[in-house]
Amino acid sequence: MMVEIASRSHPDIGEHTIDGVPSQTGSKFYDDDGRLKRTGTVWTTSSHIVTAVVGSGVLSLAWAMAQMGWVAGPAAMLFFSVITWYTSSLLADCYRYGDPKLGKRNYTFMEAVHTILGGYNDMLCGIVQYTNLYGTAVGYTIAASISMMAIKRSGCFHSSGGKDPCHISSNPYMISFGVIQIFFSQIPDFDKTWWLSIVAAVMSFTYSIIGLALGIAKISETGTIKGSLTGVTIGAVTKAQKVWGTFQALGDIAFAYSYSQILIEIQDTIKNPPSEVKTMKKATKISIGVITTFYMLCGCSGYAAFGDSSPGNVLTGFGFYNPYWLIDLANAAIVIHLVGAYQVYAQPLFAFIEKWAAKRWPIVKTEYKIPIPGFLPYNLNLFRLVWRTVFVITTTVIAMLIPFFNDILGLLGALGFWPLTVYFPVEMYIVQKKIPKWSTGWICLQILSVVCLIVSAVAAVGSVASIVLDLKKYTPFTSTY
Repeated sequence: MMVEIASRSHPDIGEHTIDGVPSQTGSKFYDDDGRLKRTGTVWTTSSHIVTAVVGSGVLSLAWAMAQMGWVAGPAAMLFFSVITWYTSSLLADCYRYGDPKLGKRNYTFMEAVHTILGGYNDMLCGIVQYTNLYGTAVGYTIAASISMMAIKRSGCFHSSGGKDPCHISSNPYMISFGVIQIFFSQIPDFDKTWWLSIVAAVMSFTYSIIGLALGIAKISETGTIKGSLTGVTIGAVTKAQKVWGTFQALGDIAFAYSYSQILIEIQDTIKNPPSEVKTMKKATKISIGVITTFYMLCGCSGYAAFGDSSPGNVLTGFGFYNPYWLIDLANAAIVIHLVGAYQVYAQPLFAFIEKWAAKRWPIVKTEYKIPIPGFLPYNLNLFRLVWRTVFVITTTVIAMLIPFFNDILGLLGALGFWPLTVYFPVEMYIVQKKIPKWSTGWICLQILSVVCLIVSAVAAVGSVASIVLDLKKYTPFTSTY
């Protein structure tokens, strides 16, 4: 039985309002903007960040290290970690416009750009941000399917003693992941995914630790630390391949650190007091510090174990064959993590489209109460059901069409790094803090922006070149591993 939900009234809203918006002091259930009390803390916020940042990219870091070597590889990871931490701190100051405690809230990254910068900046930001979020969903679908296939192939290799090449199609696994995402995509609001985010964060540490342990075990077994100061040598690859590989490696590392495009959405789940800015900056410092430590350990141990021949993904590239059950456990953790990470990235896009549709066609807000025996009733929204299902289907189809793991990660990292992680946060911070043009602070921020633009450009070129090369030897929807 479906019962239409009438427009809700809030019994505690009325007397204590300011221009129709309930005051924070007038209600113990609603925040100063009339929305339900936010409950996010430093730890839930940190878990959201870790879930968003530590994804499939962590296991490609050994490959990235191999392209650049022992000098440039760790330096590049430190560069991206410092830039991400610094610009995230700048962006956190832009959640509220004006006063950091009582100013107008910006609910999304694009809304912050619109409020602070205005003009066409918000349109440009929206195109870049939501395209990047969509692309990330495609990338996570590819990564999850590869991990699921790795579990299947690991068992096949073990049973055949390594004699069977165990080639299988990725399509059934991508479809399976898509079906799972259709279910989880029906979670109505971003702040209701806190439990999924925490589970995913635990899984990310699980497979990172396993990858690290296996790398250390491999080093102990051989008794040597492989690799070189400059990475893959010309001769083993052509000059062009060396250049493109180095550029793509920058994109892979940039992707591994990307999360600025959903920082505002994460910050909007934080309770007040203390101020959202204070909590977000503390959570960012904790998260980026822990993540960088893991990245350095995983990337360096993998490169030390395999040297210049490090696979694109340490676990799914079959860099390790035994103990196979441990590899299976790590790949299972990757899949569980990516189920949560997919939602962390997709929910802001869901919210944007649904908010836009509700303004244009108010009828799409209609919800129906579905009784579920033993549980609270589920509020069914037909538009949400159809739109989110179509979103998942399209990301799955595109993943099946271009299943190039490293190439896609590199391109997404390159395209999103400068505009979302650097340019918009820097420009908004300048306006928010009223930094004078041509002052020392303004010049330093602009130099930072230009340097990061150059890094993004070369990373994008390298990734596109790799995709073009892969397309020459690939037939759509027929990928096997």
